Amino acid sequence: MAQTMAQAFGKNFLGQAPNWYKQTILFFLVLNPILMVTAGPFVTGWLLIGEFIFTLAMALKCYPLQPGGLLAIEAAILGMTSPETIYHEVQSNLEVILLLVFMVAGIYFMKNLLLFVFTKILIGVRSKTILSLLFSLTAAVLSAFLDALTVTAVLITVAVGFYSVYHKVASGKKIHHADHDHSDDDGVNHYHREDLDSFRSFLRSLIMHGAVGTALGGVCTLVGEPQNLLIAEKAGWNFLEFFLVMAPITMPVLVAGVITCVLLEKTKIMGYGEQLPEAVRTVLEDYAAAQDSKRTKRESVELIMQGVVALVLVVSLATHVAAVGLIGLMIIVLLTAFNGIIEEHQIGHAFEEALPFTALLVVFFAVVAVIHEQHLFTPIIDYVLAMDEAVQPSMFFIANGVLSMISDNVFVATVYINEVREALDSGAISREQFEKLAIAINTGTNLPSVATPNGQAAFLFLLTSALAPLIRLSYGKMVVMALPYTIVLGVVGLVMVNITL
Repeated sequence: MAQTMAQAFGKNFLGQAPNWYKQTILFFLVLNPILMVTAGPFVTGWLLIGEFIFTLAMALKCYPLQPGGLLAIEAAILGMTSPETIYHEVQSNLEVILLLVFMVAGIYFMKNLLLFVFTKILIGVRSKTILSLLFSLTAAVLSAFLDALTVTAVLITVAVGFYSVYHKVASGKKIHHADHDHSDDDGVNHYHREDLDSFRSFLRSLIMHGAVGTALGGVCTLVGEPQNLLIAEKAGWNFLEFFLVMAPITMPVLVAGVITCVLLEKTKIMGYGEQLPEAVRTVLEDYAAAQDSKRTKRESVELIMQGVVALVLVVSLATHVAAVGLIGLMIIVLLTAFNGIIEEHQIGHAFEEALPFTALLVVFFAVVAVIHEQHLFTPIIDYVLAMDEAVQPSMFFIANGVLSMISDNVFVATVYINEVREALDSGAISREQFEKLAIAINTGTNLPSVATPNGQAAFLFLLTSALAPLIRLSYGKMVVMALPYTIVLGVVGLVMVNITL
């Protein structure tokens, strides 16, 4: 009986995840209390970060909410953090949570317009290099004035739309040869497999160019990333001042990023350079023509309404009339009200994509709470502040970059800018030195953090979205594809920090 129960538990624990993965998570859960007693909370805290990153890396095997959540619960039970500290972290990031809950759902109701516009672009622009530049630069410009998560949600919606259109056609064509049906596990005919794989690679490269574009634009302005606003507030910079003090570093980095985009497409390394297969282009062209020919007056009005609300969205975000999440709620109300979407189950589908990630983000904040309570970053901060003032900006850039790859760039920036502000208030550093360090913190947390999905919320959202498994975008694949950008953005950023600060 006991053996039967144990077998049932083994099957139920983490569901269909591989046995080796289940055993690894159980090993983590057993190891942490032992280390807590023998090595102390500081060492266990760093191990917990590594364990959580492992759950993110295995996102395609098992959604990170369950294994990551178990680790977070264990950390709270072991006293490495407290429910109050976790709640405080959630409170501090309420704007990001509201953004995910409402803005991503708002983008869902715009998917027809987005698919319409981007299909025209995809069909109209035959050069993959120009198309990649369009995605990267558009994402950069939008992220500078809007929000990286919102822009990423748009990219995901567009890519899922493209994939769905082709996949339906590919899986619908059942070609029989001899006595065999050459369709595979995806339901895609064997003769379409090569085109589908190429299409996946094509979409992966476009999405990664766009995702990095959000970082290139997000670092430039006061509203580009959540931590930028905090840094500007501590330094007393307005929108224009923030842009100008960052420009000597951010503008060369932007140019370097654009050049990298072109070179990656030309050299076709690290998973880039895949062209849109002609068979897929034909399917998308036929789809666009069919949609245009059978579009009813009601559907045309819906597209116009979505266009009007999209304009309202851009103006509202650019002028910051309210928190981004509240603007998202307004978009939901406007689009559903004026497009006749009035049933609860119709509205509910819009929230399916973002809410699992919202829950995962709260678990992530629990891990951040452990970092905060156990002062895991404090030795590094103290070490850098003890250095000569001439090398501090460069060392801050490097330290912030490395820690942002491990943790969350918003948290790292918050910790560092608060420490530096305290040093200014105590007279330990001058105002001029404070401003140099503030610039280094902003660029350090925004640029090298593209190295890993846990570095930026937008990257983590992409990794755990419905799109990632469709286009085979794993944690490892994201790291590999981001590597050229990480090197270029990190090196150019560091060089410019050395020259200008």
